[in-house]
Amino acid sequence: MAIALGGCGGKGGDTVTGFVGVVPGDANPADVQVIEGWVNALRQGHISAAAGYFAIPSVAENGVLVHIRTLDQAKLFNASLPCGARVIRAVSAGKFTTATFRLSERRGPGAGCGPGVGGAAQTSFVIRDGKIVEWRRVGAGGPGSSAPSQSA
Repeated sequence: MAIALGGCGGKGGDTVTGFVGVVPGDANPADVQVIEGWVNALRQGHISAAAGYFAIPSVAENGVLVHIRTLDQAKLFNASLPCGARVIRAVSAGKFTTATFRLSERRGPGAGCGPGVGGAAQTSFVIRDGKIVEWRRVGAGGPGSSAPSQSA
Protein backbone atom coordinates (compact mmCIF):
# COMPACT_ATOMS: atom_id res chain seq x y z
CA MET A 1 0.00 0.00 0.00
CA ALA A 2 2.98 2.30 0.19
CA ILE A 3 2.51 4.87 -2.52
CA ALA A 4 4.57 8.02 -2.63
CA LEU A 5 2.74 11.26 -2.12
CA GLY A 6 3.30 14.53 -3.86
CA GLY A 7 3.87 17.66 -1.86
CA CYS A 8 1.36 20.24 -0.85
CA GLY A 9 0.67 23.22 -3.03
CA GLY A 10 2.50 26.46 -2.30
CA LYS A 11 3.30 27.66 1.19
CA GLY A 12 0.38 26.59 3.39
CA GLY A 13 -0.82 24.75 0.25
CA ASP A 14 -4.40 23.91 -0.42
CA THR A 15 -4.20 20.34 -1.70
CA VAL A 16 -2.39 17.13 -0.83
CA THR A 17 -1.86 14.35 -3.32
CA GLY A 18 -3.04 11.04 -1.86
CA PHE A 19 -3.70 7.45 -2.92
CA VAL A 20 -6.69 8.26 -5.10
CA GLY A 21 -5.93 11.74 -6.30
CA VAL A 22 -5.93 15.10 -4.65
CA VAL A 23 -7.23 15.66 -1.13
CA PRO A 24 -8.14 19.31 -0.49
CA GLY A 25 -6.56 20.89 2.57
CA ASP A 26 -3.11 21.63 3.89
CA ALA A 27 -2.44 18.40 5.80
CA ASN A 28 0.95 16.78 6.18
CA PRO A 29 1.23 14.43 3.14
CA ALA A 30 2.68 11.59 5.26
CA ASP A 31 -0.31 11.82 7.61
CA VAL A 32 -2.73 11.76 4.67
CA GLN A 33 -0.99 8.63 3.37
CA VAL A 34 -1.53 6.85 6.70
CA ILE A 35 -5.15 8.02 6.98
CA GLU A 36 -5.98 6.96 3.43
CA GLY A 37 -4.25 3.61 3.88
CA TRP A 38 -6.25 2.99 7.04
CA VAL A 39 -9.63 4.09 5.68
CA ASN A 40 -9.16 2.20 2.40
CA ALA A 41 -8.37 -1.02 4.30
CA LEU A 42 -11.39 -0.48 6.57
CA ARG A 43 -13.77 0.26 3.66
CA GLN A 44 -12.69 -2.97 1.94
CA GLY A 45 -13.39 -4.93 5.13
CA HIS A 46 -9.73 -5.70 5.83
CA ILE A 47 -10.03 -5.25 9.60
CA SER A 48 -6.59 -6.72 10.40
CA ALA A 49 -4.92 -4.42 7.87
CA ALA A 50 -6.83 -1.40 9.24
CA ALA A 51 -5.81 -2.35 12.79
CA GLY A 52 -2.19 -2.52 11.65
CA TYR A 53 -2.23 1.26 11.13
CA PHE A 54 -2.69 1.77 14.89
CA ALA A 55 0.27 2.13 17.23
CA ILE A 56 0.35 -0.15 20.25
CA PRO A 57 -0.49 1.48 22.60
CA SER A 58 -2.87 4.08 21.19
CA VAL A 59 -6.23 5.64 22.03
CA ALA A 60 -9.48 5.99 20.13
CA GLU A 61 -12.49 8.07 21.06
CA ASN A 62 -15.83 7.64 19.34
CA GLY A 63 -18.10 8.72 22.16
CA VAL A 64 -16.10 6.64 24.65
CA LEU A 65 -12.34 6.68 25.18
CA VAL A 66 -10.78 3.31 24.32
CA HIS A 67 -7.21 2.45 25.31
CA ILE A 68 -5.78 0.16 22.66
CA ARG A 69 -3.03 -1.96 24.19
CA THR A 70 -2.98 -4.96 21.83
CA LEU A 71 -3.48 -5.68 18.14
CA ASP A 72 -6.64 -7.61 19.04
CA GLN A 73 -8.05 -4.49 20.72
CA ALA A 74 -7.19 -2.47 17.59
CA LYS A 75 -9.07 -5.05 15.52
CA LEU A 76 -12.10 -4.83 17.83
CA PHE A 77 -12.15 -1.04 17.60
CA ASN A 78 -11.93 -1.09 13.79
CA ALA A 79 -14.61 -3.81 13.55
CA SER A 80 -16.91 -1.59 15.66
CA LEU A 81 -17.00 1.06 12.91
CA PRO A 82 -20.02 0.16 10.72
CA CYS A 83 -19.24 2.57 7.87
CA GLY A 84 -16.55 2.82 5.28
CA ALA A 85 -15.44 6.21 4.03
CA ARG A 86 -13.31 8.23 1.64
CA VAL A 87 -11.17 11.20 2.63
CA ILE A 88 -12.56 14.41 1.13
CA ARG A 89 -10.44 16.96 3.05
CA ALA A 90 -7.54 16.94 5.47
CA VAL A 91 -5.98 19.79 7.44
CA SER A 92 -3.20 19.89 10.02
CA ALA A 93 -2.93 22.06 13.13
CA GLY A 94 -0.12 21.35 15.54
CA LYS A 95 0.14 17.63 16.18
CA PHE A 96 -3.39 16.96 14.89
CA THR A 97 -4.49 16.11 11.36
CA THR A 98 -8.24 16.35 10.96
CA ALA A 99 -9.77 14.41 8.09
CA THR A 100 -13.27 14.92 6.78
CA PHE A 101 -14.77 11.76 5.35
CA ARG A 102 -17.72 10.99 3.07
CA LEU A 103 -19.31 7.91 4.62
CA SER A 104 -20.04 4.79 2.57
CA GLU A 105 -20.84 1.15 3.14
CA ARG A 106 -17.94 -1.07 4.12
CA ARG A 107 -17.40 -4.74 3.50
CA GLY A 108 -17.18 -7.48 6.08
CA PRO A 109 -18.65 -8.44 9.43
CA GLY A 110 -20.14 -5.61 11.46
CA ALA A 111 -20.70 -3.51 8.35
CA GLY A 112 -23.95 -1.67 7.89
CA CYS A 113 -23.76 2.09 7.54
CA GLY A 114 -27.48 2.42 6.79
CA PRO A 115 -28.66 6.05 6.78
CA GLY A 116 -25.09 7.23 7.40
CA VAL A 117 -24.16 6.61 3.76
CA GLY A 118 -23.38 9.91 2.06
CA GLY A 119 -22.99 11.77 5.34
CA ALA A 120 -19.83 13.41 6.58
CA ALA A 121 -17.69 12.59 9.58
CA GLN A 122 -14.56 14.17 10.98
CA THR A 123 -11.78 12.52 12.90
CA SER A 124 -8.66 14.09 14.37
CA PHE A 125 -5.57 11.94 14.26
CA VAL A 126 -2.17 12.11 15.87
CA ILE A 127 0.21 10.11 13.72
CA ARG A 128 3.70 9.23 14.82
CA ASP A 129 6.21 7.09 12.91
CA GLY A 130 3.54 6.13 10.36
CA LYS A 131 1.07 4.86 12.97
CA ILE A 132 -2.13 6.28 14.46
CA VAL A 133 -1.52 7.04 18.14
CA GLU A 134 -4.75 9.03 18.65
CA TRP A 135 -8.05 8.68 16.76
CA ARG A 136 -10.75 11.08 17.96
CA ARG A 137 -14.18 11.63 16.45
CA VAL A 138 -14.66 15.39 16.35
CA GLY A 139 -17.63 16.18 14.15
CA ALA A 140 -20.03 15.32 11.39
CA GLY A 141 -22.53 17.01 9.19
CA GLY A 142 -24.32 16.99 5.91
CA PRO A 143 -26.95 14.77 4.36
CA GLY A 144 -27.19 11.25 5.66
CA SER A 145 -25.09 11.74 8.77
CA SER A 146 -27.00 10.68 11.81
CA ALA A 147 -25.63 8.86 14.85
CA PRO A 148 -22.26 9.66 16.39
CA SER A 149 -21.32 5.96 16.17
CA GLN A 150 -21.50 6.09 12.38
CA SER A 151 -17.96 7.16 11.77
CA ALA A 152 -14.96 6.06 9.84
